[in-house]
Amino acid sequence: MLIVGLTGGLGTGKSTATSFFKDLGAYVIDWDQLARKVTHPHSQAWKEIVEHFGEGIVNDDLTINRQKLADIVFSDKKKLAKLNQIVHPGVFEEDERITNEIKSHDPDALIIKDIPLLFEVGRHISVDKIVVVSASEETRLRRLEEKGIIREDALNRMESQLPLQEKIKSADFVIGNDGSPRETRRQVENIYSLLSREGKHRKQRVKEGPSRKTSHR
Repeated sequence: MLIVGLTGGLGTGKSTATSFFKDLGAYVIDWDQLARKVTHPHSQAWKEIVEHFGEGIVNDDLTINRQKLADIVFSDKKKLAKLNQIVHPGVFEEDERITNEIKSHDPDALIIKDIPLLFEVGRHISVDKIVVVSASEETRLRRLEEKGIIREDALNRMESQLPLQEKIKSADFVIGNDGSPRETRRQVENIYSLLSREGKHRKQRVKEGPSRKTSHR
């Protein structure tokens, strides 16, 4: 099994890259989806979030209004840290459960974990390879504005994360996502091929066992 951490920054297009990996046959664990799951109405995390940030962030169907919550936490690092403190334990647990489930029925699996805060929460130490999705600030801002996020809020959110260039320094692979979907797909296909090859090599090394060292006298 090969576990790959995929990250980037807001507006870089991580979801697009992740979808391409999934199309090619990789298993995908999306941490944004896990966060939604562990904060469903009346869950422990949901109760703590509502208690700490107020009932004003709750929609009519009792789900958390992510936009309202984002407006609160991305302008205050202490509040953002508190939110992460509430949500991450449940996400870590769910991630481990799904990973073990995949491993049990497909020991040779290639798992892509889409983790926006891969470095910020220290999960980079628990993956075999790191893929960073990159895009220019201009492209990122345009994409976020197209989603209805005003420029000032977009900049605040981007500044709340580790700078993209710092993530790139620790990456095994970088996907440049300023161009067309076709260009991004081509890069993903190349990386997928290399990762699949790496997974096969690891499996072979395990079968062969530890190599014998030759003594030089």
